[in-house]
Amino acid sequence: MSTLTVWKFRTAEGAENVEEALKSLQKEGLIKILDAAVVSWPADRAKPRTRQLLSLVGAGALSGTFWGMLFGLIFLMPLLGAAIGAAAGALGGKLADVGIDDDFIAEVKEKVTPGTSALFLLTMNEVPDRIGAQLPGGGAELLHSNLDTEREAKLRDIFGDETA
Repeated sequence: MSTLTVWKFRTAEGAENVEEALKSLQKEGLIKILDAAVVSWPADRAKPRTRQLLSLVGAGALSGTFWGMLFGLIFLMPLLGAAIGAAAGALGGKLADVGIDDDFIAEVKEKVTPGTSALFLLTMNEVPDRIGAQLPGGGAELLHSNLDTEREAKLRDIFGDETA
């Protein structure tokens, strides 16, 4: 079973500083990271910066298209035109089928704001408490956790990923 978790940090740099801790957890066999991305939002910027953590993931990683669309839905929707908005709405409907619904998007949008950052993790057979206890800075807040095997398969199908 896969778990999609979002961890919010109180600073714009917080999520950028977790890569070593995650590598350590993975090396110890405490977690298996399928994919990861960070969102960093400096207080003086209109939009957040996003980055997929490729050094942590292997063949089972989702495509960059997934992260781009997800982050677009969360952070850029008000900036998109009507035609793009309609296409994103159709994609949003498909994502709702895998547990990434309007409530998820609204929660992340409400809490990840200028001056904060977030870590998005797709892990296998993970207990979120195990991750939270190891994240540096002690300021990580779990926003969302949800994705079973069937939903992961649907997510991969949406984005054309054949690997599992």
